[in-house]
Amino acid sequence: MKLFNTKSKKELIEWIEKDHTKRLTISFYKYHQIKNPKLFRDHLFYHFDLLGVLGRIYIAAEGINAQLSVPHKNIHHFIDCLNEITFLNNIRLNMAREDDGKSFFKLKILVREKIVADGIEDLSFNPSNTGEYLKAKKFNELLEDEDTIVIDMRNHYETEIGHFQNAWTPDVDTFRDSLPYIVNKLNENKDKKVVMYCTGGIRCEKASAYMKHKGFKEVYHLEGGIIEYARQVEKQKLENKFIGKNFVFDQRLAETIGKEVIAKCHQCGDACDTHTNCKNEACHLLFIQCPKCRDKFNNCCSLECKEINSLPLEEQKELRKGKKSKINIFKKGRSILPYAPK
Repeated sequence: MKLFNTKSKKELIEWIEKDHTKRLTISFYKYHQIKNPKLFRDHLFYHFDLLGVLGRIYIAAEGINAQLSVPHKNIHHFIDCLNEITFLNNIRLNMAREDDGKSFFKLKILVREKIVADGIEDLSFNPSNTGEYLKAKKFNELLEDEDTIVIDMRNHYETEIGHFQNAWTPDVDTFRDSLPYIVNKLNENKDKKVVMYCTGGIRCEKASAYMKHKGFKEVYHLEGGIIEYARQVEKQKLENKFIGKNFVFDQRLAETIGKEVIAKCHQCGDACDTHTNCKNEACHLLFIQCPKCRDKFNNCCSLECKEINSLPLEEQKELRKGKKSKINIFKKGRSILPYAPK
């Protein structure tokens, strides 16, 4: 029974680039007590691999978080597979808006301590005591309410390229950083309405429970996150109050929700909202780079990385031996680049 990938990353990327299979990029999550995460992981890998499913899944005792690429021809079999699992029966699936079928190139299922790293160690915290779900229409109304605090629960590199009008975008590097920071900042506003949102709903759902745990009286969160909001806005012909792009955690890196470009190239400062990873594997920094700088730096974040990337592969590997990356992976383009957000 094959429960792991047998091809190299290079082989997988070359294969997916040449493959013409029509695919759907799908995400879903569910907080649910899983008694044996490893056994559940093996069950999913076996069945999803048979269906040609690619993507990344995190499984923990607290539930499942999945971002996947499913062959269109197998979508009904995939849904049947989910429906056979009691706690995933009829689960909401977030469908990508912009999809070239190249969002993932392998299937990776990992067992982790939590499906979202939150840093919460308080044993009295009940993550199932969440805030109230909001649909797009009601969410729009609350965005205009002066007595409502709307919080973006994503990280700085996500909000930099897109966010909702009138929303507070805390300047944080990780989700675990955001929870104590937000509670501390809003400590005197526990009687106000608090509305939270994120990419697909998984972070703001847990955050809403944490806010209630910390004494906030009236807490809401956007059902299905920005992805589902965009679908409802389009279907119901509502006003779109999202500005710019929605960052996504796959090969695409973003989806267009609003037409505005609100970010700038981290190297030259020109208007740009296209993320890339530095081509130097020893760096691999995520940052925003315009086409002009992409050509100038050969897809790298600096001249130093450009020079290293131009060396023969074996020399690059030798340089990497025994060394840790100089980049803090959570900084995502901060400080080291002239026009990066401080």
